[in-house]
Amino acid sequence: MPAIPKTLRPLVLLLSMTVMAAPSHGETITNKTFSYFSVGGRTASELDDELNKRGPQMKNTGSRHPGATKIRFGGSVSYVRRGNKCYVGNAKVTVSTNIILPRWKYRRSASKSLGLIWDTLSADIKRHEERHAEIARNHARELERELKALRPDNDCAKLQAKVDRTTAAVIEAHDKDQARFDRVESYNFNERMLRLLTYRLDRAR
Repeated sequence: MPAIPKTLRPLVLLLSMTVMAAPSHGETITNKTFSYFSVGGRTASELDDELNKRGPQMKNTGSRHPGATKIRFGGSVSYVRRGNKCYVGNAKVTVSTNIILPRWKYRRSASKSLGLIWDTLSADIKRHEERHAEIARNHARELERELKALRPDNDCAKLQAKVDRTTAAVIEAHDKDQARFDRVESYNFNERMLRLLTYRLDRAR
């Protein structure tokens, strides 16, 4: 079976900068959707080939994977002038995740053993991609907290530069966490799949 998929992460952070008369309050907005691609195959080998042919394609490598998570950050920051100080009036960060999963069109007619393998693998792919989405949500919330906590500055342009640096740092930390998660998952893949298959076999008896 294929290795654990790596996530698709086109990170686009859109910060619209405006000066407002008074601060407002908001919270991190998250949106999660699912999409699916169909695979055929009547054997484990054919399933493997189908996943490799039809899975979502990584833009940076061109390789295909049995699952993926597309992540898009967005949001806005407002600035408030009080006296000779410029403050962050409100910071709202949004994150949208689209989880792409395989759907086997011959699952209902599959043998018991192959069905068990597929169910175990597909459940693990879904868990893996859900975790990518969770990592993104956590960093979006962290970014929002850090932006709201920025100290005021005499110059709004300088404060905006702080916003930019904070945003870049959190996005970089997000990328590193996602990559670290993939490395750990890939390293433990065989052991994890064997453990999950054994557990499901024991329950089926």
